[in-house]
Amino acid sequence: MKKINSLFCLIVLLFLSQFAISQTVYQWRGIDRDGKYNESGLLNEWPENGPQLLWSTENLGPGYAAPVITSDKLLIVGVENGISKLFAFDLNGNLLWKTPNGKSFVGDGYSARFPGARSTPTVVGNMVYATSGLGRLACFDLNTGKEMWAVDMVNDLKGHLNDFGYAESVVIDERAVYCFPGGKDISVAKLDRFSGKTIWTSEATGDTTHFVSPILVNLPSRKVFVSVSRHYVFGVDCASGDLLWKYDIAMRYDGDHANSPVYKAPYLYIVTNDDKGKGTTKLELSADGSSVKEVWSNEEVKNNMGGFVLHDDKLFVTTENKYLNILDQETGSVLDKVRSSFGCTVFADNKLIVYGTNGDVRLFNYENGKLNQAGLFKVTMGSQEHFSHPVVANGVLYIRHGEALMAWEIR
Repeated sequence: MKKINSLFCLIVLLFLSQFAISQTVYQWRGIDRDGKYNESGLLNEWPENGPQLLWSTENLGPGYAAPVITSDKLLIVGVENGISKLFAFDLNGNLLWKTPNGKSFVGDGYSARFPGARSTPTVVGNMVYATSGLGRLACFDLNTGKEMWAVDMVNDLKGHLNDFGYAESVVIDERAVYCFPGGKDISVAKLDRFSGKTIWTSEATGDTTHFVSPILVNLPSRKVFVSVSRHYVFGVDCASGDLLWKYDIAMRYDGDHANSPVYKAPYLYIVTNDDKGKGTTKLELSADGSSVKEVWSNEEVKNNMGGFVLHDDKLFVTTENKYLNILDQETGSVLDKVRSSFGCTVFADNKLIVYGTNGDVRLFNYENGKLNQAGLFKVTMGSQEHFSHPVVANGVLYIRHGEALMAWEIR
């Protein structure tokens, strides 16, 4: 009987493991963290005053955290009475629940100009993972908002709270959640995503955290955690926590690294705005993930926090001189560019949407290797900087501006 029970438990565990792997992960910048949303039938041209506003709310509190949209819910980190809170809405904008996640980031000195929410939740199954600006990483029940576990990256994992707080949107796999406390001894940590218990910690580069949301690269021989610290792009073995490689970049205080790398086998693409002039860079990852080598670097195309898109063997990047650039994937040279606000860029249905730091939202159709502007409107609700990344889901464009969240029909 014991053997039968043990066999039954093993079968159940294997089933649950495979079920967990097969579940959709809703996360930062889309299903693959690359700014691309699988949409169809979107408007080829926006009305003169912009698309129809479906709903909005102005009760999120300060911050720049983008939402994440599941099949029937929208999750977003906000602030209420100095407390970081995870808000859940239905897709009509009705508040379902809100739950606390420790004190909110307020900053000190110059950083006090940028208070509030920073990271996008990660959702898989009935579990939501959210991080406060002070580094409290917690797991919540998707349906009720009940906290399931929490880890403080500063106090529990000896992390380093940098001047502008934690902005990482954590990445998960079937078993674990990976986070970047950024401490000297514990730079990266792997936690059991069901309990929050530590699986391993890694010194990695020993460098401090710097706002990037990491990616996981799945290779035949290993899985690699790839992120960006203050001075390096680096890779860590997901099984052991060992540092595999690091690639030098430089820190610029007013142009902090915040762009997630993008992987297309066997290459990694990064876009920075550092003092050494790296700009946009292509790295080749070895077959076993143990090393990288530089293929090319375009020192003129720089962007510190707006993201970028890889599509049709081209990279699309906005720059501070107010251009949306098209780079050749093979050489890194600029093939074409169009006037655009500097800001955050996403892709859907062969279109690029740019949310500029000046509040302009632009639509570009991409046809025959060319970009043609087909829509423009300005975000007028909300306050403070226009830093949040747009999200497209089910024909709706979502943008957060400070305390305001807006949803426009674009299909």
